[in-house]
Amino acid sequence: MRDGLTSGMSATVTTVVTADMVARLGGQKIHPVLATAQMIEWMEWAGRRLILPYLEEHEDAVGYHITVTHLAPTLVGERFSATATFRTREASRIVADVVATNARGVIGQGVFTQVLIPKAELKRRLAEIQVQPANQTAAESPLDADP
Repeated sequence: MRDGLTSGMSATVTTVVTADMVARLGGQKIHPVLATAQMIEWMEWAGRRLILPYLEEHEDAVGYHITVTHLAPTLVGERFSATATFRTREASRIVADVVATNARGVIGQGVFTQVLIPKAELKRRLAEIQVQPANQTAAESPLDADP
């Protein structure tokens, strides 16, 4: 990873909630507000945007852990933003605080961790998964191992 990413640096992404982003379970609409999963997707995107300028040509990063609390609703048609703020790097792990806001205030907050991995290693691990036996459990997945 290139030098330059320092504590407090942040990246923000913004969008407007559409009907496709509302809370659904089992394909059925539950509530006409921003789904928690969609909010998390945008938080992860902010985290990715935060580190992209610092990745080396041979590197990539994968989401490793996210802890989020969804605090308030956002209606269809409302704008919301997700911001990731760099906290620390612990070996290959990049940790960022994430927060989502709308015009009324904070709607979600948490911590997002990504793991740096060489592109070749990620490609190899994904190829292994494609040929693993169907009865192999998720706990045995090669992506679970720290690179």
